[in-house]
Amino acid sequence: MHRSRPTRARWLLPWLLLPGVSAGPAAAASLGGLTFGGNLVLTSDYIYRGVSSSDNEPAFQADLHGISSGGTFFGVFGSTRDSDLEPYADYELDIYLGQRFDLSNAWSTTVSARAHYLVGGQQESSDDYQEISLGVSYLDFWTVSVTAIPSAVRYWYQERLSRAPAFVADTSVQWLLHKGFFLTGGAGYYRVTGTGSGIYSANGYAYGNVGLAWANRHWRVDIGYYLTQEKARALVPYPSANDRFAASVAWRF
Repeated sequence: MHRSRPTRARWLLPWLLLPGVSAGPAAAASLGGLTFGGNLVLTSDYIYRGVSSSDNEPAFQADLHGISSGGTFFGVFGSTRDSDLEPYADYELDIYLGQRFDLSNAWSTTVSARAHYLVGGQQESSDDYQEISLGVSYLDFWTVSVTAIPSAVRYWYQERLSRAPAFVADTSVQWLLHKGFFLTGGAGYYRVTGTGSGIYSANGYAYGNVGLAWANRHWRVDIGYYLTQEKARALVPYPSANDRFAASVAWRF
């Protein structure tokens, strides 16, 4: 897999889109038992799973989703990207579907599927992929998830090798400090399985971030410091987000 795509931005959006999707402010509309909402984000650097899809430049992102009273959610997410990065596409587009189950007043679990597409530009090959995730959350404080990518694209630096199954384990926390101010953090590990020896063998890298956030009604501002293991430079054809600060502003509706 490549793109390893917010700045969550890798801080915020994935938890809004998947296990945390129901934790945002009141959505704009309700129809037939479905509640609709979304968010617009401007980030200084599109960091996800330890690498930058915008090559250290700003990116604009948008999400539109629906949530049923039974916990089913679905939606679409889009982002600009650097078209000079493999495979030279202009935009990213995700379509996702999932189900949230309340285990108790504090605990919940989420099962979700996502199809990731790169669109536009002068693409030389397809880096599209699909993934399935299982997440467990404690209130809005802590989330841990495991993701399987059946056919991830394998790279060795800028050389596209093959496809192979990959797995991601990650976790995130946000700790309320005082009246809308949060301490945030996250860590994860991406591993692609082997299809042979040498550069084709199984390999992986770790990544993480720590930061501060401020949220008020429909607005949220995040700033974070990111670290990524050096191995990411070999496995993903995007710049590593190591020893770097990034900030994002989100408006949720």
